[in-house]
Amino acid sequence: MSIIKSYAAQQAGAELELYEYDAGELLPEDVEVKVEYCGICHSDLSMIDNEWGFSQYPLVPGHEVVGRVHALGSAAQNKGLKVGQRVGIGWTARSCGHCDACISGSQVNCQEGSVPTIANRGGFADKIRADWQWVIPLPESIDIESAGPLLCGGITVFKPLLMHHVTATSRVGVIGIGGLGHIAIKLLHAMGCEVTAFSSNPAKEQEILTMGADKVVNSRDPQALTALAGQFDLIINTVNVDLEWLPYFEALAYGGKFHTVGAVMKPFAVPAFKLIAGDRSITGSATGSPHELRTLMKLAGRAKVAPQTELYPMSKINEAIQHVRDGKARYRVVLKADF
Repeated sequence: MSIIKSYAAQQAGAELELYEYDAGELLPEDVEVKVEYCGICHSDLSMIDNEWGFSQYPLVPGHEVVGRVHALGSAAQNKGLKVGQRVGIGWTARSCGHCDACISGSQVNCQEGSVPTIANRGGFADKIRADWQWVIPLPESIDIESAGPLLCGGITVFKPLLMHHVTATSRVGVIGIGGLGHIAIKLLHAMGCEVTAFSSNPAKEQEILTMGADKVVNSRDPQALTALAGQFDLIINTVNVDLEWLPYFEALAYGGKFHTVGAVMKPFAVPAFKLIAGDRSITGSATGSPHELRTLMKLAGRAKVAPQTELYPMSKINEAIQHVRDGKARYRVVLKADF
């Protein structure tokens, strides 16, 4: 038997409670990681509440894990990972490894169906398991307490920068300065980009500038948005609410991309000629591949990119989850394992 201690929801919407389960034999390709820290993401809340309709209970959430390798499966022992090594596990725990998407390096789009960490017994636990390729080595220079949110929120906003070949000369706008948006600003600043933040909360302006934004624009001010026509190579949307999108499409430069990682439920309404004239486009993306995750962690370690976090002991997990539910997190909450 291999008993793992965790916190689980026994039914939809329930508070989490202590839960032990037998993880069984370690699979050949698996790595078992002893959890040190785990971030709380809104996706964890969606899974707890079964908003997406595929949660299975008891549910152990958590998919922004930082810890140390505890054990290696027989086929994972020659893959460059060592017992005691500090690693991270993000949104994905498994992918098939043999479909066209996996072979091409886009494992997150696995055609056989990648397995989310939170559907695979997550990181609100003393230990967690994942396929070796999704266990990401962490550089010694990275800030360990705040690294967890990079593995989900961070890669979500980093992926568009890779997709659209963002460089130090790029002019980039970020809509929504919360858990995702604030990491985007820090990454863009580290890359040397000209960064404009779109926020509906004027009280955040100085804080956003301190994060690395060059300019903060009130997203509720139509005139301020209109004045930005034709300026941006890329605009990243991180919010999941419907906005008046037309001014943002008009703010794109020729060849500009409007990229959403926010799950807006209403369709985007955009006149065709706003895209045709100027070769503009609307795109989206999920999280990233193991290689993209490794690239992000190297950048974060070298450039000292650290999400702004609030730390709770894992034993106060329900208090921490309520803090996130209430919209009070500034800007990500991280749990420290204390079993």
